[in-house]
Parts: sequence; C-alpha cells; structure tokens
Amino acid sequence: MWYLYLDESGDLGFDFVNKKPSKYFTISILAVSSQDANRKLINAVKKTIARKLNPKHKRKRIVEELKGSLTTFSIKKYLYERIDTVPFGIYSITLNKKRVYDRLIKQKEHIYNYVARLVLDQIPFEKGKGERIQLIIDKSKGKPEVVEFNSYIRSQLQARIDPKTPFDIYHWDSKQTPGLQLCDMFCWGIFVSRERKNNEWRSIFVKKIRFDDIYL
Repeated sequence: MWYLYLDESGDLGFDFVNKKPSKYFTISILAVSSQDANRKLINAVKKTIARKLNPKHKRKRIVEELKGSLTTFSIKKYLYERIDTVPFGIYSITLNKKRVYDRLIKQKEHIYNYVARLVLDQIPFEKGKGERIQLIIDKSKGKPEVVEFNSYIRSQLQARIDPKTPFDIYHWDSKQTPGLQLCDMFCWGIFVSRERKNNEWRSIFVKKIRFDDIYL
C-alpha cells in the first residue's frame, strides 16, 4: 500500500516588478509504503500537537495542525526524533520561477500539475508489485481544478503502473490529515533551503530525502 501525501511551499505569483512573490515554488511528496509506517507517522504528529502545541496548562487557544512556516525549530526536532526510524521517503522538485516561459505564467494550474507529475515520476511504484496507491493532496482547489488535476495525473501515470493497480486521489483538509501536515513540514524545509539559503531544518531530515532537484 502506497500512501502519498503531496503539499507545496511558496507561491505561483510571477509579478516580480509590482509585488513580492517567492522566487521559488516547491512541491514535495511524502511517500510511505506500509500501513504500519503510516500509522506511526500519524501518531507522531498527533502526539506532537497534543504535547507541544496544546499542553494541558496552556489551552487558551487550541492549535489544530502543524505548519512548517509556523512551527518552531525545537518542536520540529521533537517531532522528527519520534519518526527517525520509521521508513518513508521525501521526493521534491523546486521550480525556479524566474525561468518559467512568459507564455506559461498565466497557466498556474498547468504549472502546478506538471511539477506534481514530475515529482510523482521519481517514486518507484514499480517496486510495489501492484499495491494500491493513494495520492492525498490538500483540499484547496475548486471543482474544475480538481477534475483537471485528477485527470492529468491519472493519464500521466498510466504508462508506469499496472492497469489493475488501484489508484485513488483524495483532496482532504490538512487539519484532519496528519500525513499532509508532516509533508508540509518537510516541504517547507526544502523550500526555505532554496528561497532563504536556510538549511537548518532540512539538515535534520536530509537522510529521508530520496529526490530533491531544481526545475528550470
């Protein structure tokens, strides 16, 4: 069973003259290939939120999820120490936005879908021997964008996976999906290593990175 959690960091703004968009845009996938490992990751996220963000003596404001951009480095380390021995991999591609062709900058959904597919291309589904694949993405797209994303990803993966392999795509709320929160944490670490040249967090989980490259 493959559990694939997909998230992104940065933005897809391209107006570098009048606004201040990010220079890079990162899409990462947290890939887990067993139910036991997936359960351990989920439990680690839940325990971190309960013990570090919502301790019994500090519950004036309940924090519902982990966010890479908001979570302190010490809590990130606390979380990682609980999943260090769990088998999983991180696959990531960072888009250098200043090199995107002018004719494409207005097609943000197409860019997003294409980069997501490039990341999926790095995951060794062939070793899964026909096991079910679940791709889980944050619920942030409108219905037309969801249909387009699902259709594009399915069509691109057809050549790589056995037609009999069950392949499901879910768009879920990250607040209710610990795996997405964990992916967000790692994606943020890779993103800031490019955007701000800050490798502090990335260096902690670097051994879990299976692929990390810049596109364009």
